[in-house]
Amino acid sequence: MDATVIMEDAIPFYRPSGNECVLFETAFRQGLPVMLKGPTGCGKTRFVSHMAARLGLSLNTVACHDDLTAADLTGRFLLKGGETQWVDGPLTHSVRQGGICYLDEVVEARKDVTVVLHPLTDDRRLLPLERTGELLEAPDNFMMVISYNPGYQNILKSLKPSTRQRFIGIDFDYPAAEQEVQIICKETGLDRMRCVPLVNLARSIRNLKDLDLEEGASTRLLVYCATLMMAGISPLEAAQATLIEPLSDEESAKEGLLEVVRATFE
Repeated sequence: MDATVIMEDAIPFYRPSGNECVLFETAFRQGLPVMLKGPTGCGKTRFVSHMAARLGLSLNTVACHDDLTAADLTGRFLLKGGETQWVDGPLTHSVRQGGICYLDEVVEARKDVTVVLHPLTDDRRLLPLERTGELLEAPDNFMMVISYNPGYQNILKSLKPSTRQRFIGIDFDYPAAEQEVQIICKETGLDRMRCVPLVNLARSIRNLKDLDLEEGASTRLLVYCATLMMAGISPLEAAQATLIEPLSDEESAKEGLLEVVRATFE
């Protein structure tokens, strides 16, 4: 741990479900890049924020999308005050200054993005900048982290084996029931007696097979639901807004979800 003392209150709350914290910290100490795999809203981004604070590292988070290019990550020349100046992108900034560069949902980015990562994610730990002629060597306190949802992968949106095998992988899933109750209580202040039915509801939704949902209710959505309930919204209305509408646009599916919600709260 760095000499700087990090107050516990300054560290984002995260409830470990296994040895992921030890794995992540060991990977950082050994200069290894990390790949997080798991469904939407299961805690991957919170985990990275938690670990960055624990390790005393700055965090550059990039939300990947279809139009994200390698230049968006590395940087580009921009016109400033009549002069052309090079401006570092978030990846280059992290390599120069140290810290964690986190590419969230990396499979959403264009293919040229992952190619840029290759020399950074093997024993070279280098970032070539062709436009400036620089070859940056990552410092000891730099770490590359990516995440994605395997459930959304298809032929067009997937990581090549040559990319995946440059990272150590940590698998994430929704927390166990008791852990999820504790998370919701801690995050929202909702009492345990009201958090338990929420978690049971989420587990029922995740086990539904006949509604053709892309994903089940995430821990994030449960936190949203509990937040609304703490603010005075009825459980039925809160669940409608957080556990039905975000999960489907199909009327038949929403009716099925509503039946499960009513069975829980009525």
